Amino acid sequence: MKKFTLNLILLLFLSSNLFSEQIRVACVGDSITYGAGIKDRKNMNYPKQLGKLLGKEYEVRNFGNSGSTMLKKGDKPYWKQKEFKAALEYAPNIVIIKLGTNDTKPQNWKHGAEYSVDYKAMISSFNNLSSKPKVYICLPVPVVKTRWGITNEIVIKEIIPAIRKVSDQTKSEIIDLNTPFKGKNELIPDFVHPNGAGATVIAKTVKNCINKQ
Repeated sequence: MKKFTLNLILLLFLSSNLFSEQIRVACVGDSITYGAGIKDRKNMNYPKQLGKLLGKEYEVRNFGNSGSTMLKKGDKPYWKQKEFKAALEYAPNIVIIKLGTNDTKPQNWKHGAEYSVDYKAMISSFNNLSSKPKVYICLPVPVVKTRWGITNEIVIKEIIPAIRKVSDQTKSEIIDLNTPFKGKNELIPDFVHPNGAGATVIAKTVKNCINKQ
């Protein structure tokens, strides 16, 4: 009887460990993912808020790098940043990619013909991981007014259509971060980066997409 009880306790312990393993979520992106310009960035960046919304079953990490581009020939390719390597090594179960805002800068978009190719290559980089993550790709937040060379015209006419096409070609699900900000310019006070309340909008939008699965 004692042996049976010990075996039962061991089984319950192993079972609890098996089911308590957290779902790893990697938030890949630029300064908007990082949380640039947000008061109390450490606690209010969107990945941090997303983690709180998703709960204890999930572990969400912020792999945002300010100024980064999707384009390999951009002025600061995400491909060459330590965050990209770290995101791959994390072996995530879910990946949220939000890159494209900095690609609209003139010095970057002159290579715009390669944006979709590079995007599909990044998706493949994650798809090839042993963790076989679900990859979501985000439509960019609106640019309220051209700043730092970042323009809404390129976001609307070039970036968004390109991401939609990449979604069709790779079967990656889109998270629309553009529509929720329409008519809410006060959430983007510097014209490019959402504030803490804006980061909440992003976190809630991402959470809703994840929870649909």
